Amino acid sequence: MNAVPGNDPPTLVLAGDAADTLRAGGAWVLETAPAVEDLVARASRAQRIDASGLQRMDSAGAMLLNRLLDRLQLEPDALHLSASQQALMSRIDAVNAQPLPAKKKELGVFAALGRLGFSVQDSIVEIIALIGFMGLTLKTFLKVFTHPARFRATPTIHHMEIVGLDAVPLVILLSFLVGAVLAFLGANVLQAYGAQIYVVELVSYAFLREFGVLLTAIILAGRTASAFTAQIGAMQNREEIDAIRTLGLDPIELLVIPRLVALLVTLPLLTFIAMCMGIVGGAVVSWLALGIPLDLYWSRLNQVIELRHFVVGIVKTPMFATVISLIGCLEGFQTQGTAQSVGERTTSAVVQCISLVIVLDAIAAVFFMEINL
Repeated sequence: MNAVPGNDPPTLVLAGDAADTLRAGGAWVLETAPAVEDLVARASRAQRIDASGLQRMDSAGAMLLNRLLDRLQLEPDALHLSASQQALMSRIDAVNAQPLPAKKKELGVFAALGRLGFSVQDSIVEIIALIGFMGLTLKTFLKVFTHPARFRATPTIHHMEIVGLDAVPLVILLSFLVGAVLAFLGANVLQAYGAQIYVVELVSYAFLREFGVLLTAIILAGRTASAFTAQIGAMQNREEIDAIRTLGLDPIELLVIPRLVALLVTLPLLTFIAMCMGIVGGAVVSWLALGIPLDLYWSRLNQVIELRHFVVGIVKTPMFATVISLIGCLEGFQTQGTAQSVGERTTSAVVQCISLVIVLDAIAAVFFMEINL
């Protein structure tokens, strides 16, 4: 069978009287580009290139001829082509000679707007996922409540110890210091009016209504929500969640409900401790810096403080406990199976918990102010 004309393999050999001319032959096209590249890479020194004997040449072959010229450090007039091939080479050279368009200076405005849009979209998706997860958890919680035998007391007590008991020293220290700082700053302002005694109202109102519950919730958002996300995320990476489902168990009932109940029980207790320590910190500063005797401080506290201020603070704890536990667990379930994903979800859980706690606290403060509570 005769070979099809124009399909001969590419060649590149030395020729001429002085063996200073490279003679190209065969088909220099896209299909034979790997073989042509090998020939170009092995080409030796030459003064001219004769490509008039090429059977076929396309744009890929033309670019490889240009590469051969660059490799041998020859001028374009050292290349000899047929008329049709010269026309193709001229078009290729004209395209290469066109200057590249100047890159516009990017000020970052559109990129920032794009990131802002994606952030808003991600926030909406996270809110929808949180609402759905809250409904699923509530459904499971009601199922466990109607069947008490399904409640897992041992994991719940374990999480109560980790979430509540282990956090007591940190809550005591930070609440005492914040109460002391608040009393000291308030004293500097009130001293100019001779009203140092009103430091009692300042510290007690602030900690009973806002600072006690808010400070405790932020501490647990950073300490507990991140722990929940890391624990469940590690289980997700090791496919333990899939194993739980394979065994016919409910991951929500097994992992989420004990953590939720533990926070619902311990957050009010930690908040009460924070309130007490904040008031104690204010009393110490009032005694040492303002000269207010401790018995006068406690007497003033009993006279001006009403039970409703304590109720306003403590009634927000179940809402904050629910938000912290659900976000921490949800972010753990959303990990993608890599260590980087666990870190990203842990960071996201802390940011979401702190942000949502502050937003809910602000809404609750306005609500209680409007109803004069």
